[in-house]
Amino acid sequence: MTDIFFLGCFGLFMAMGLRRPFLWVLAYLWIDLLAPQKIAFGFFASIPVSLIAFCAAFGGWLLTDTKKGTRFTLRQGLMLFLLLWCYYTLQGSAFPEPAGTKWDWVWKSLFFGIFLPFTLFTRKRMEAAALTIVLTIAAIVISGGMKTVFGGGGYGVLSLFVNDNSGIYESSTISTAAIGIIPLILWFTKHGTVFPPDWRVKLFACCLILACLLIPIGTVSRTGLLCIAVLLVLALRDVKRRAAFIIAGAALGVMALPFLPQSYWDRMATIGQADGDESASTRVAVWQWTLDYVAENPKGGGFDAYRANKFTYRLPVRKGEGNMSSVTYEMVTDEGRAYHSAFFEVLGEQGYLGFLAWIWLHLLGLWQMEKIRRRWKTRTGDGEQWQAPLATALQYAQIIYLVGAAFQGIAYQPFIMMLIGLQIAFYTYCNRLDSPGHVPIGERLKDGPLPQAKQDVAASRPALR
Repeated sequence: MTDIFFLGCFGLFMAMGLRRPFLWVLAYLWIDLLAPQKIAFGFFASIPVSLIAFCAAFGGWLLTDTKKGTRFTLRQGLMLFLLLWCYYTLQGSAFPEPAGTKWDWVWKSLFFGIFLPFTLFTRKRMEAAALTIVLTIAAIVISGGMKTVFGGGGYGVLSLFVNDNSGIYESSTISTAAIGIIPLILWFTKHGTVFPPDWRVKLFACCLILACLLIPIGTVSRTGLLCIAVLLVLALRDVKRRAAFIIAGAALGVMALPFLPQSYWDRMATIGQADGDESASTRVAVWQWTLDYVAENPKGGGFDAYRANKFTYRLPVRKGEGNMSSVTYEMVTDEGRAYHSAFFEVLGEQGYLGFLAWIWLHLLGLWQMEKIRRRWKTRTGDGEQWQAPLATALQYAQIIYLVGAAFQGIAYQPFIMMLIGLQIAFYTYCNRLDSPGHVPIGERLKDGPLPQAKQDVAASRPALR
């Protein structure tokens, strides 16, 4: 039954795309994030739906979309460089088989991130892409939130759609993504046009935000707790009554304390102790090893270079309970431990040059969103009040990702590359709006006739020679 359901959804996407080819782009976003082929148990798992959707999306854009004004931006150039550099470092990998497995999905993630901005040249398209990303992650989040409420949570045991603790379904990754989409959810409750923000949309958004906040609890993710803290700090920038916001947030936190399981408290208690448990202890050791490794290999070691690490560290072991407990230290030797940080992941695998390109890609996005926010926040004209809030939402989502990425190897995860592609398209769109004598590309062709005010402005401008 699951296979038939997903086949029906996929077939509906493909059929609707014959009339509106842009829907094939949305289909690929849905497939790449949700991975329905992993959820299915039968014949659907053997269908290359991701490849079909991408070929359809690229072909639809190539044959039907306008190419007028298409630009290749600096950030797309950085992603292209990362794509080529990852391939170059792959050739010298000491672990070719696992490195090849990672390359199989990394190049697709980077390539689609480069391609996506070319298709998002109107507000409706950008909003549709953002909505698809939010609702796809929401499908996972709602399932996990409900299971958390009914007692199905726990570290490494929260059952989502797949029995696979990898990709976006990994506990820390889904926690980061869930908290990261909250700013976008809030934007849709005020400025959405696909679903006008009436009481039903706002009620669903409130329930979805609650589900997003439950995911770090259900997964017992320390990274998720840090992401929530960062979100609250970022929110202080925009709220009018900061003192009331802080008091309300503290009150809600205190009210939630009795409902949190003891396992959650035990794991959260290790946040401030680098040697509190084996996971935290090995992270510091791996990071130190990575710095030494890249000093000897400035170009990096290619994908999965961490498999070469081996180190010994002191691990505290607590015996007894309460006042009768004692702590002894044991020397533990470990090897082949993952980076547990996107920053060290890129540094160890792609070296100094790859790390500079990757961090530049993200810092440039933060700066561009801040630039839009400041440029548009004081505008009050018709159709000029949604840009600054969207820039803020995209910026906050990226900051939350970067905080979460500091403690997990998610440098090339598809959801962040999609977010970057959306940022690039949005920045290019806003620059076109600010260009003198320019009518936004595709609005006249794709979104119906221009409003009368824009028609009058366009008519008063001299023809371009």
